[in-house]
Amino acid sequence: MCGIAGLISTQPITSLQQERVLRMSDTLVHRGPDGAGTFLGSRVSLAMRRLSIIDLSGGWQPLYNEDKSLVLICNGEIYNFVELRGVLESKGHRFRSNSDAEVIVHLYEEYGEGCIHHLRGMFAFALWNETRKCLFLARDRMGEKPLYLLEQGDTLYFASELKALLRTGVVDFQLDRSAVYQYFHHQYVPEPMTPIKGVRKLPAATHLTVHLQPWSLREFKYWQMEAAPPLESDPVPSIRTELERVSELTVRSDVPVGIALSGGLDSGALAALAARAYPGRLTAFTVGYEGRPRFDERHEAKAMADYLSIPLHEVELKTEDMVQAFPSLVLRADDPIADIASYGYDAVMQAARAHGVPVMLSGQGGDELFWGYSWMTEALGQTMRKARWQQEGRPKFSQYLRVNFPSTWSRRDMVEWCRSAAGLGSSYQQFLRDRQNPRERIVLHEHSPLFRTIRDSIPSILTDTFLDSAYESDLWKPYTLPHPWSRPDILFTRLICESYLAENGIAQGDRLSMASSVELRLPLVDYRLIEIVIGLRKGCPDYLLPPKTWFKEAVKDLVPEWLLHRSKRGFQPPGREWMQSVWARYGHALEDGLLVHHAILKPETARAMATQTHHGPLAQLTFTALVLEYWCAALTGYQHESVSPSVISGRPVAPC
Repeated sequence: MCGIAGLISTQPITSLQQERVLRMSDTLVHRGPDGAGTFLGSRVSLAMRRLSIIDLSGGWQPLYNEDKSLVLICNGEIYNFVELRGVLESKGHRFRSNSDAEVIVHLYEEYGEGCIHHLRGMFAFALWNETRKCLFLARDRMGEKPLYLLEQGDTLYFASELKALLRTGVVDFQLDRSAVYQYFHHQYVPEPMTPIKGVRKLPAATHLTVHLQPWSLREFKYWQMEAAPPLESDPVPSIRTELERVSELTVRSDVPVGIALSGGLDSGALAALAARAYPGRLTAFTVGYEGRPRFDERHEAKAMADYLSIPLHEVELKTEDMVQAFPSLVLRADDPIADIASYGYDAVMQAARAHGVPVMLSGQGGDELFWGYSWMTEALGQTMRKARWQQEGRPKFSQYLRVNFPSTWSRRDMVEWCRSAAGLGSSYQQFLRDRQNPRERIVLHEHSPLFRTIRDSIPSILTDTFLDSAYESDLWKPYTLPHPWSRPDILFTRLICESYLAENGIAQGDRLSMASSVELRLPLVDYRLIEIVIGLRKGCPDYLLPPKTWFKEAVKDLVPEWLLHRSKRGFQPPGREWMQSVWARYGHALEDGLLVHHAILKPETARAMATQTHHGPLAQLTFTALVLEYWCAALTGYQHESVSPSVISGRPVAPC
């Protein structure tokens, strides 16, 4: 595990360019505090920072093949390296280390670019082929490890984090308007975009080959989850077998392994599987909140840890600590991600590092893969309804009419029920939405009331000069797909994995874990597990079953009964209290800040955000704006009054 950086150019590399590569590497020291390595060729320069996880004494990078014609730097872990090494040695390959990453150079010798299909794990790597004068860059299938790219003429820079590229000094800090527009809608920037114009991410499941003579870049997407072959086997034992296998692979480590344990099913089942594969050594970490509010899960986490007989370290998160950490937390996330829960993720990883546990497991991905979100199945049903009436002709309101009853007889639920006219209001809104929207647009995020309200509120906060119809088109492009939608359920799984899971969950997990020099592993996004679930789904759709039916059946003998029947509850910090405290401390920065100076926020709206208490969607939009404001400030050296963020670049912020 490490951070990587480098460049390739048609011209001889200058001392200034080499200095830029080293500067990028230095910026990534948190991703690899245990050492550094470099390779300097006439047209390519590679650098890395190492976090020692496998082969602590011998796994130093760069790594080479037998004649040193191939040079590799790799960020990540190849989980199946033991099996691959045995096959490669039987073919005559000689290894210099016991590093998991060394199998990549020998696989490349055997299969060229096809080496990627043999790798099981999380990775982003750069491999220089001295003989063919080309650079091979690749990212893992689910995008667990990042890779940012900057192309300037006949020179390509790359790095594991955005702030490392900015540290080169060759990037003008100019915000990409379309990316910022999407950020305000989603609270993250969807890949391959970044907030900075000219910088992009290499997409997940993609490799890029850069040839010098002549200069060319050839990008290829090598994997799609929809292509998984259909399976006719029994879902429960098939999933259980693969869960056991991936658990065995992801605890391979020469350093201690821990797990982020909440009170939920995904982390509990994963802890049970890992405890079996890593007996007597697993350590659990959990977070709670001062005053132990009702959403504090420490009691459930302790009950699960006691059930498995594993030690548990508790971290109590205090509002004042979260507020104090806010400016640095924004920078640690690398990309702007307006998730109030990020402090919890960050605190867990800091605790793990403090206790000498540099590898952590997390249950991210289980909800996206196994229908854990009720809104997801509701949106799927609405998409399938839209597809039906498109075949039959124009929709009729009778097809949408639904009358519901209050969920409880509490005053709050009764008021909400009356406000919705017993469900008739939402029925009519859905009817109008499907009549007005393009027929090729599926219903996904639009199903969320918060998303719809934020979308409707954005014109009131962003300036007229910033808004553009082209940005609106970009917003819907991933969700506008030609007919027929043959398998909307599988399509939904891909879309939610490529959007919310990838750019909020996975990206946030990687950056905040690596900010504490901790490697985060996500067994539930293992590509083989995903292929098996998709293959089973092709033979036997499961979206009409109760949430996570297959997963629950596969792990029911591993966890206590109460955990199987516990109601769904996401990671819930005291969000309203935290947001209000952050506004009180930092809200003034919006009033005359960078977003106003560069005509993103309307001045009158910025003043209101800075001085008023907010509720509902405006609360989320205010927090979203504040995260972006402090992110821009941290990366440009702009000083807000009474705040001194870490400075990555002294370059002035350029107009959008």
